[in-house]
Amino acid sequence: MEDEGWKIGGSMIDETLKSIKPVEEKWYEIAQHRLDNLTKPPGSLGRLEEFARRLVAIFEDNAPSMNKKAIFTFAGDHGVTVEGVSAYPKEVTPQMVFNFLRGGAGINVLARHAGAEVVVVDIGVDYDFNDIEGLLKMKVIKGTRNFTNGPAMTKDEAVRCIEIGIELANGYAKKGYKIFGTGEMGIGNTTPSSAIAAVLTKRPVEEVTGRGTGISDEALKRKIDVIKKAIEINMPDPDDPIDVLSKVGGAEIGGIAGLVLGAASNRIPVVIDGFISTAGALIAYCIEPKTKDYMFAAHNSVEIGHKAMLDKMGLKPILDLDLRLGEGTGAALSMLLIEAGLKIYKEMATFGEAGVSNEIQK
Repeated sequence: MEDEGWKIGGSMIDETLKSIKPVEEKWYEIAQHRLDNLTKPPGSLGRLEEFARRLVAIFEDNAPSMNKKAIFTFAGDHGVTVEGVSAYPKEVTPQMVFNFLRGGAGINVLARHAGAEVVVVDIGVDYDFNDIEGLLKMKVIKGTRNFTNGPAMTKDEAVRCIEIGIELANGYAKKGYKIFGTGEMGIGNTTPSSAIAAVLTKRPVEEVTGRGTGISDEALKRKIDVIKKAIEINMPDPDDPIDVLSKVGGAEIGGIAGLVLGAASNRIPVVIDGFISTAGALIAYCIEPKTKDYMFAAHNSVEIGHKAMLDKMGLKPILDLDLRLGEGTGAALSMLLIEAGLKIYKEMATFGEAGVSNEIQK
């Protein structure tokens, strides 16, 4: 693979982009017609109706199904942790991967509640897992490099991370999965996410950098300085999202970007979790803005830079629960509400079916 990022001319990313189509307005109208004939005042179920309209339009199906759900939790390490930007050591990343595989993490609990499968992907952990059941070993890099000294990844590595996400989307689409969620695990990964947010939203670093795992005031100041230094040294190009990913991003962020691109190319809705997942989604959006049609923003993270990225994409979060765990937990919770909207659309009686008058009193 040539070190040229995405290009017109045959790469997996290029082929994926060619197959991403905008959602057609006529399907929103088809869905709206049924919603307006259900036994309720028009619009009275608010965003549940929005979710149903979007699903009908994405699937181009007047009776879509969401019977198979998967949440992809991408794991990767970050060289920048040596700068003291996290409250936890990087050894926690592989330890949490083992916890995911045992079913004991927050995402496992909430995914079970939502009826979703958790797919754990080692895309960049600085640890050799060897043969362990249940882990998708798709390692591109054993942790990114410290981006205060140079790029976090090569362009080739960044492209490969995106391709991993696309491969997963394509594979699970063929298996019949109907909705994806994004999740991640990587000690230190709010730092590259803040860097991506600053570059792509063109906001000051201070406005998009939060406390992550709960760092002190002193550590927060150091984190802001580290991100500023990384941007100054690497000069990521805001008009080239793959350049941004390679210079100040992370492997799991690239995997999420690829999953979003792959979901859109397969006409599958994808629920974006919190701050780090949204950084990946923003990379995908900046590569191809039509991906927005297929994205649901799960929640509004406590991380201060999250809203700036959602605003850049024009996405409105579903939940606001002061969440900041990541892993895909917000995506699992939001899937329940998205599916509730679909059930209303499919199972609620129309006025005609129920024998209820829909004449409005004058």
